[in-house]
Amino acid sequence: MSKQHVNDQAIVRRLLTTPARWAVVGLSANPHRVAPSIARYLRDDLGMEIIPVSLRAEDALGEKGYARLDEIPGQIEVVNCFVNSQKVGDIVDQAIEVGAKAIWMQLGVIDEAAAARAKDAGLEVVMDTCPKIEYPLL
Repeated sequence: MSKQHVNDQAIVRRLLTTPARWAVVGLSANPHRVAPSIARYLRDDLGMEIIPVSLRAEDALGEKGYARLDEIPGQIEVVNCFVNSQKVGDIVDQAIEVGAKAIWMQLGVIDEAAAARAKDAGLEVVMDTCPKIEYPLL
């Protein structure tokens, strides 16, 4: 049995305080979802560039949307996952393929095997928490 992932506060701090390109998977134009408010927080309060990624590739918050990580031009630093735990493994594998630097699995998104694959591939991993929860604690 592999050991459970524990978030490294130094990684959390660096990801939330270093301007970067965040692909926000599960970000759509649906105002009833949590993803738009968190993506807006990342962009407007923390100064991150956000890139919406959803199955329908819809634009959100005035940003061009994509269906898959490998369709996004340029380097992605952080992949923020607003998908259910059963689907996050595929997103993690895409993130590894495109050379992302970190995976952030939102509150309630937990996949120990995917977290281990990401770490083994050299990505930093934050799991089961939210930037809006973590940033005020810094």
